[in-house]
Amino acid sequence: MIEDGKKAPDFNLPDETGNKVRLSKLKGRVVVVYFYPKDDTSGCTQEAKDFTCLADAFAAEGAELIGISPDSSASHQKFKSKHGLSIRLLADEQKEAATAYGVWVEKSMYGRKYMGVERSTFLIDKSGKLVKSWRKVKVPGHAEEVLEAVRTVEM
Repeated sequence: MIEDGKKAPDFNLPDETGNKVRLSKLKGRVVVVYFYPKDDTSGCTQEAKDFTCLADAFAAEGAELIGISPDSSASHQKFKSKHGLSIRLLADEQKEAATAYGVWVEKSMYGRKYMGVERSTFLIDKSGKLVKSWRKVKVPGHAEEVLEAVRTVEM
């Protein structure tokens, strides 16, 4: 599991259009990376909508918003289109980024254990260092809390 104050693990993943996005290429910008379990499920949809509603405010603060899940680029494209989402969504089908960030974990539902993404968000500064992390995120009010944290990062 990565810790605040450490260098954020790099990734190179396709977005919803298939274009690769490498975190290290965003050096010089504040980046918010949020991991979510699955496209088009209730909590994940609400979280994506909340971040989309605040996308202009994040941009005004100079922050790049990126959502990551194990879904495919095609799934992300449908998800964005269906819900009018404006944020960039990356496909982590091999769970490499989720594993590097420590969010690919054993979960339990109705007594059944399975592997899945633990909803988490990471705030990365211009130098590529992890400034703040949120684990086991509860969706209501989360996007607003992250935006407030972004406002405290030295630009």
